[in-house]
Order: sequence, then C-alpha cells, then structure tokens
Amino acid sequence: MAQLTEIRAIEMWGGVECTVARLRDRFVDQTRLSGHHERVEDLDAFAALGITAIRYPVLWERVAPEGLEKADWRWTDERLGRLRELGVRPIAALLHHGNGPRGTDLTQPDFPQKFAAYAARVAERYPWVDLYTPVNEPLTTARFCGLYGLWYPHARDHATFRRILINQIKGTVLAMRAIRAVNPAARLVQTEDLGKCHSTPRLAYEAEHENYRRWLTFDLLAGRVTREHPLWSYMAEGGFEDELDELAADPCPPDVLGIDHYLTSERFLDDRVKRYPGVRAGGNDRDRYVDVEAIRVVAEGTVGLEALLEEAWERYRLPIAATEVHNGSSREEQLRWLKEAWDAAHRLRGRGVDIRAVTAWALLGSYDWNSLLTRRAGFYESGVFDVRGPALRPTALARLVRELATTGTADHPVFDAPGWWHREDRFHWTPVRCDPFAPARGRWTPPAHAPRPLLITGGDGALARAVARLCVVRGLPYVLLPRGAMDIADPASAAAALARHRPWAVINAAGFARVDAAEREPGRCRRENVVGVDVLGATCRAAGVPLLAFSSHLVFGGDRTVPYTEDDSPAPLGAYGAAKAEAERLLLDADPDALVVRSGPAFGPWDDRNLAARAIRAVAGGRFFSAACDVVVSPSYLPDVVNVALDLLMDGERGVWHLANTGAVTWAEFARGAVRDAGLDPQRVLGVPAADLNWTAPRPAYSALRSVRGAGLPSLEDALRRFHAERPEDLLLRLPDAEAVGV
Repeated sequence: MAQLTEIRAIEMWGGVECTVARLRDRFVDQTRLSGHHERVEDLDAFAALGITAIRYPVLWERVAPEGLEKADWRWTDERLGRLRELGVRPIAALLHHGNGPRGTDLTQPDFPQKFAAYAARVAERYPWVDLYTPVNEPLTTARFCGLYGLWYPHARDHATFRRILINQIKGTVLAMRAIRAVNPAARLVQTEDLGKCHSTPRLAYEAEHENYRRWLTFDLLAGRVTREHPLWSYMAEGGFEDELDELAADPCPPDVLGIDHYLTSERFLDDRVKRYPGVRAGGNDRDRYVDVEAIRVVAEGTVGLEALLEEAWERYRLPIAATEVHNGSSREEQLRWLKEAWDAAHRLRGRGVDIRAVTAWALLGSYDWNSLLTRRAGFYESGVFDVRGPALRPTALARLVRELATTGTADHPVFDAPGWWHREDRFHWTPVRCDPFAPARGRWTPPAHAPRPLLITGGDGALARAVARLCVVRGLPYVLLPRGAMDIADPASAAAALARHRPWAVINAAGFARVDAAEREPGRCRRENVVGVDVLGATCRAAGVPLLAFSSHLVFGGDRTVPYTEDDSPAPLGAYGAAKAEAERLLLDADPDALVVRSGPAFGPWDDRNLAARAIRAVAGGRFFSAACDVVVSPSYLPDVVNVALDLLMDGERGVWHLANTGAVTWAEFARGAVRDAGLDPQRVLGVPAADLNWTAPRPAYSALRSVRGAGLPSLEDALRRFHAERPEDLLLRLPDAEAVGV
C-alpha cells in the first residue's frame, strides 16, 4: 500500500472483530470466541482475498493483562510477523471497546499515561508498523460504558461519559506522541461509528445535541472543541475546562478518518411512546421517548453511508475510509451492503472526495453483538469467513471481496434486487415523515436487464412454498413452478423450463413426500425422488446452473444413539429413505458440485400438517394426541433450514450438509414441547410405542442429525418459540396454485 499522502485506487481493507469488553468482573474476548487466537493460518486466507491492510489486534488487555513488566508478546510477534511476510499492512488496534487490563479502567486519572506507556512498547517492538488505531470508537465506547451502563464501569451519567471520552482522547494523543517518537511516519487511522439522529419536532433539541455529539471524537482530536463549539458547555461541565483547553492547544488530527457505519447507526427519537409497543422508553430530564432504528420508521429513508462519508469529508477535509462495512443479515443482504459501500466510495471519489479504502469488517464474523455483548448466548453472525466448522470456510463474501480487491468490480444475481433497507417492507412501525418536503433518500436503481431468478420446483408442495415465501422476505427474485409447468423426471420438460426462465440456480423442492405411501407406491416414489433428481441434476449440469436438493434423516437406519453426521453412511429401512439415499448418490456421483441438504422432520408456521400443528390442534380441541415415545429425531424448523440452505447455495457449497435444530427428542417430547409452548396441557400428549401407531413404513428408532461441516441452526427450544410467534399471523405472500413469479 502506498503512503497515505498519495492518491491511488480505492483499496480493500479487512478487519477482525477483536473486542475485549469488560462486563462486571469478566472479559469478553472476540479473538478467542472466533478461534482466531489458535489459528495463525487464518492470516494466509486473509491475504488471499487481496486486501492491502487489516485492522488487527495488538490489544493491551491481551498482551499485558498483568502489567507491562509481565507482557507476553509471543502471539503478537507471530501474527504481525506473518502479516509482514504476506505483504498485508497491519492497522494496529491497541484498545477495542476495552478498559485496559485489571488495575486500570477508562475513568482513572492515570489511564492516558498508562495507555501511552503501552503504545510506546508496541512501537519499540514493531518499529515497521506505521498505521495505528490506538482507541477504537472512543465516543461509542464512552456511551456504552458511561451513559448506557452496558459495559464496565456500567455508569449511566453524563459526568462519567465525559470522563471516559476525554480520557480516551488524551490516551490517543499521548499514544501517538509516544509512537511517533519511535516512528515519525506513523499514521493515525481514527475510527468512530457515524450515524445521524432524526426526531419528532418535540425532540428536535435532543436530536440536535446528538448530531453535534456524534463528531466529538474527531472534533476533540482536531482541537475543535473550544469555547465556540456548540457542546463546549456540556463537555466542560464538572471541571473539564483545562483538559479541553489542552486538547485544543495541542491537537492530534487523524491522518485518516475511519467511518464505521451500520444500518442501525441512524436513530429516530419519538416522544409518542405508545406507537412502539414492546420498545423500552428512555429519556432525558425533559422528555420521555423511544430511540429506534431510523431505517425502520422514517418514511423518506435515512441519510445513508455515502452522504455521511461526504459530510465527514466536507467537515474536516481529511482523507477518509469506510472502516467497518458489515451487515448482520442473510447472505444476499451482506453481499448487497458491501457492494453498495464499494460503489458509493467510487462515486465519492468521482466527486473529489479523498476516500482511501473500504473495509470488509468482521472477516471472521462476530459473537453476541445482537445483545451488544451483554448476553453470552453464542449468537454468531458469519462474515467473510464462517468459523463454525473444522476449518475456516469462505462465504460468498470472500469471493466478492476478492473480486473487488483485484478487479475493482463484481457481479452477482442478488444485485438485481434491492437490499431490505431500500424496500417497503423495511418498516417495523407506522412510518413517520420527518421532513414533509424531503424526497425519498437512498433510492435504488434497478438494473437495465430483467432480474435473474432462482427456479423453485415442486410449487404444489409445502417445502417449495416455504422456499418461495423466504425468497420474498429476502428480496430474491424467483420462479415457482408446479408440477404441471415442469416435470423434473422428463428431460425435455426440465430443459425447457431452464431455457425459458434462465435461472442462476435451481432449488429442487419437488418430490414424493409421503413416507407410508411410498411403501404402497414404490414406483411413483422412485420416479419423483430418484429419476427426477437424476434428470434435473443432468439438466442443471449441462446448463452450468447450480442445484440445491433436499434429502431426509430417513436415509439412516437407526443403529446408533448419537446424532448422525455428514460422514456417516446411509442405511435406509424403507422405500422413501432408500429413494432419497439413491438420489443423493446418483446426483453427487454425476455432479460433485451439487448441494444436498438433509434435515430432520420439518415443521413450520405455514403448514398445518406437521406434527407440532396437529398436536396443538388436537389438544386445543379437547382431544388427546398420541406420538411415538421410542423414536428419536431432530425436528427441523423449516424457515431455519431454508434460510441456511440459501446461504450455503450462495456460498457455492457442495456435497451433503445436515441442517437440523440442535436437540434430539422423541416424537412425544417434541409434541409436548409444542403444546406446552402454545399454553396448553402437555399431559394430553400420550407417549406410545411406535408399533402401536400403525405406521406402514419402517422408521429408524434413532435418526437425529448434527453437522460436522459447520452449519449452525438455533436450538429446538428457540425454534419452537419462533414457531408460535410466527404462526398466528402470516405476514408473507399467499402464493397462488398456478405458476408464480416473485420479485
């Protein structure tokens, strides 16, 4: 990478989510949660993306948890040395939402000096490192630690907020001074979350305060918080005048403004709290109000990343970079968000903005940020890589990052439709127009060509309709074909459908799904489940179109008492399982790149025939319900299965994957759980031996599934809760029986 004083092509940077946050007496270390602490080989995978620089942890708490005299540099030596060999320039992060080691914290008067002493040691040990982010997002950290009580010291007052913010800024100034004493060429890449606050007219004064406050990190470093600053009185209150004067007299302006921006960064304040049921109200000493995501309620839309980057440029006229570009959503939305940021950066460059880079953030994903780290639930958002398998697994984002980094451009069929933040279904509450004269912001421009669709077979069935519904939710154009429009077992029919609709991928949701009837109609079962898959696979292979097919837990014979994995060999007992196993073999033998998803017995909010729905209906009607007490399965929530399968399809995954909600239960236990969560009496579910249920087809006594490839679905308990929450009101499209096309 060239010196930052030069103007050259916009670069692709990367970043590792490396927060070490203190919550009471425990520390949350994202580098350990992601497993990166143990995997130096991750760095080779990062370099292969074509990134030129990486935001990387050289964190105080990790290197010197017991003080500088006991600092352990071995991990950092190895990692920074390897990055240097790979030609990837580290942007050294010294504190990332942290308080420092035990014995100090962000409120202590000697925090800046202690922090600067650590920074000096880093610079002395790595004199070749010339890019630094001493403190990540000082303002955000001060808010979460000092105003909102989320992180240590869990304060909720303005005085603590001011102390924490000023300490971090002073620490940054002293740290850069110490670093530049060793390396005068060292550059400050200062990051901060940048959004904008919108409000009702009554709360305009609070929105104005927060919109001035959002600049404080950069204003303080640039020496702008003088007595003329709009927030001087607020920041000086409590005896901070002298420290503010010192910062103004000896500024340390960033060499690069690092703008972190998320879809939730822009906020809307509304004093009409009853409009937001379930949202906890807060307030100030004047008004009570809710603080919600602006994108979910502001009718004209938010300002957006591009405009905020330009606003930062106009305010400071310093080089800028988008230093965190991440969307914790489904895969196509992640792809759209990164591509949108990249395109915005190039438009800004065309308008004369000195923008240096776009950063693919959270290369390894992140844990528990849905609760701002306050709950240890293991909630994982994948990033450019997924860390849940035996090895680092690149997602579709990896391919996009590589293409953008190496060629400057990229294409994918998901770009043919807008991200959810551009769609009408983005609203969670009744839309509010902040400016009655403002045009809609952030309009999405559709491509000149027709959207490239997914093709979904089996449009008459529950699985196909579930796939179509979730394509609607995810903004994925699709074509849903019932059997009358496409017979997958007929080569001519299959070829004609692909030629007509020209899909970018095919999802086979067709097939014979009645397990007991398969024993009576084995020929029909085999035609639909074996011949159809074989024909469709050959057709897709000839057309160069990826294929996703679904299989079943019934390919296994029940000869064990621990969950089956993808490595276990099928041994079906009945005609249905045998057909599914043969279809898997034929498809993957002919096309190893095909994707096959095995799941347990499915249940979902749109199907009244699954066991959970039937049990609830029976008990709610005053009847008893019988279910097998000696057959163990992994019930699979259909929205979870389909959502992960779609992600895997976009990731270019191949072979067999097991997708089932974690938890092995008997049919009776599953039915009781569903009935209990519906508020009914689970004792009305009777556990009976399978032999007494008059099943025609043999079933394995045990067919629970788990994945060793890294696919993670939520727990069965969580799935059942969502099943009940989503079942009462079907908010998605009701699809017609005939051929359907959705965008």
